[in-house]
Amino acid sequence: MDQSASPSPRLEDLDERSRDIFRRVVDHYLSQGEPLGSRTLSRDLMRSNAQSSLSPATIRNVMSDLEALGLVFAPHISAGRLPTELGLRFFVDAFMEVGAIPEDARASLDASLGRRPSGGTVEEALTETSTLLSGLTASAGLVLAAKADRRLKHIEFIQLEPTKGLVVLVGEDGQVENRLIDLPDGLPASALAEASNFLNAHLRGKTLAGAQAALAEREAAISAELDRLTRQVVDAGIASWAGAEEGRPRQLIVRGRANLLEDVSALEDLERIRLLFEDLDSKKELTRLLTAAETAEGVRIFIGSENKLFSLSGSSMIVAPYHDDAGTIVGAVGVIGPTRLNYSRIVPVVDYTAGLVSRLISGGQS
Repeated sequence: MDQSASPSPRLEDLDERSRDIFRRVVDHYLSQGEPLGSRTLSRDLMRSNAQSSLSPATIRNVMSDLEALGLVFAPHISAGRLPTELGLRFFVDAFMEVGAIPEDARASLDASLGRRPSGGTVEEALTETSTLLSGLTASAGLVLAAKADRRLKHIEFIQLEPTKGLVVLVGEDGQVENRLIDLPDGLPASALAEASNFLNAHLRGKTLAGAQAALAEREAAISAELDRLTRQVVDAGIASWAGAEEGRPRQLIVRGRANLLEDVSALEDLERIRLLFEDLDSKKELTRLLTAAETAEGVRIFIGSENKLFSLSGSSMIVAPYHDDAGTIVGAVGVIGPTRLNYSRIVPVVDYTAGLVSRLISGGQS
C-alpha cells in the first residue's frame, strides 16, 4: 500500500470505537503476526463482553475507515486487516505504554553488566551485551562500538633523536600503538619521564574524550605543575593518542541472527531476512546507526522504511546511545527484528542496557 498519499492521522480522527478496534488489530499482529478479520474480532468482543453489540458488518465499516486513514490494509480479499508501517508508527506514538523493565531482564543485565569486567576487555563486555539483548528480546542484538572508547593503561615517551621521539600507547584491551612525534628543541631528558608520569597518573583508565576533558578542567593546575616544554610533550602525547584512535574502525557486533528466522514461513519474509543479513554482513554506512541514536536523548524506534540502514528488509530497529565518562556518545546498543517486535517490552530493556554500558565503560558500578 502506498502510504505517501495518506495524510498523517491524528488521534482525534478516531472515535473510541475506532481506537479500540485499531488497538486490537495491532495487538493481534504483534502477538500472532496475522491479519485480524471482522468475524474473529466480533466473536472475541462477544466473549469478552466488550462492545458485544458490534457485528462483523459494523467492524468491517470501521476497518474501512481505518484503511482510508492509512492505518491498516488488507493483504488480500477477505483476509482481515494488518497495520501499515504508518499504523505501527501511529500506535507506538499514540497508544503504546512503556513501563518499567521486566524484573527478569533487569536481573540478567545487572548480573552480567553491572560491574566492569575483571580481567576481561571492554570489547568482550560489549559482545556479551549484544548476546544478552538478543536473548532478552528474541531478536538480533546490535552493539556499535565506536572507535574512541578504548581506555589508556600506560603511556611512555622515548627519545630517538634530539627533536624526534616515540610515544608508546598501551590500551586496557592490551593493544599497543607506537607513534613518532616531534620534540621541542632543547628539551631536557627529565621532561619525557615527567610527561609520562603526569599522563599515567591523571589519565590512566580514561578514554580519549575523557582524557581531553580532564586536561581541560586542570588547565590552570597543569600550567603551574609543568614547565612549557614538558606541557608540549604532554600535548603531543594526547595528539598521538587521538591519531591512534582515528585509525580504529567502528565495529558492529551482531548476535542472535537465528532469532530472525523463527516464525518465518512465507517466501517474501525469507527474502526480507536474506536482505537484512546482507546488510549486516556488508556493514556499510554504520555511522547511520550511531547518528540515529545521537538525534535523540533516549531510545529511538525505526519502523520499516523509516530505518534507512536496513530499509530493504522492512525490519524495525530500537536503538539507544551510550556515553563515556565525559558524557560523549561513543556507541549505540539496540535490537533489530521484524516490524512486529514487542515494542513496549523491548524499549525499556534497550534503555536500561544503554545506561549499564555507559557506566561500564566509564569505570563506574551500578
